[in-house]
Amino acid sequence: MKTLLIDNYDSYTYNLFQLIAEVNGEEPVVVLNDAPPDDIPDLRDFANVVVSPGPGHPAKRRDFGIVGELLAAAPVPVLGVCLGHQGIAAGERAWVTPAPEPRHGHLSTVRHNGQDLFEGLPQQFTAVRYHSLSVREPLPLSLEPTAWAEDGVLMGLRHRSRPLWGVQFHPESVLTEFGHRMFVNFRELTASRARETRTAKARTSGTRTTEPPCGPRPQAPRGRGSTRRAGPPAPSRGPVPPPSHPADRRGRGRRGGLHPDVHRRAPRVLARQLPGRGGTVPFLVLR
Repeated sequence: MKTLLIDNYDSYTYNLFQLIAEVNGEEPVVVLNDAPPDDIPDLRDFANVVVSPGPGHPAKRRDFGIVGELLAAAPVPVLGVCLGHQGIAAGERAWVTPAPEPRHGHLSTVRHNGQDLFEGLPQQFTAVRYHSLSVREPLPLSLEPTAWAEDGVLMGLRHRSRPLWGVQFHPESVLTEFGHRMFVNFRELTASRARETRTAKARTSGTRTTEPPCGPRPQAPRGRGSTRRAGPPAPSRGPVPPPSHPADRRGRGRRGGLHPDVHRRAPRVLARQLPGRGGTVPFLVLR
């Protein structure tokens, strides 16, 4: 299964890369959120899309790049993590506001609806949070809440009519329980959606005598940056202080260093290194 991984300039993209490769049996293709037009792949060439964590606010283009437009038109299933989760909400006009309390490297217990991403998971599992923003309830009618932390903050959502899912916590962290299972569930949701799409097309073609002409295949929105396979960055030379409340403003640009949460062997470098956030902080530096 082929996944497109959108990198919002966050070191946890490397953890997502490894987890997706383990679950799918194939390394994802990584594209920066400000990639130039020639580097944006056709979304129809992928089974699904994962949107990484990152600094900033999803309503700001300098922070979220092309991802807002991509989410609006994505023809395949999408999973948003942290900033990606907030971006799905913002795209449906939900409120993304400062969290009641910033949670940086915080372990929470999560209760959930037991469906989709959370199918087969126990209640009150432990998850790692790293965010200063959160999605505020009530949600727009197009979105359904799916998970909550012990402090009542929304931890998961899904779109009611499109294959879009989001989680505020970090399933890619080794301190989050059942992260691998959540990505297996996402893989199964993707496969189920593909079967439904093929069945619908077969039924449609069986009732028509002629097929309508095909237009050009839709492309993802355009931006600035580059597309390449992910690889680990060089270690950072010093710590980076945590972001300040009310919103994550860790800055753009190149940030070196693998996060200390990377306990597995890093993937080989396939092209130039991705930027990352380095340093050592209490617990985990998450986004």
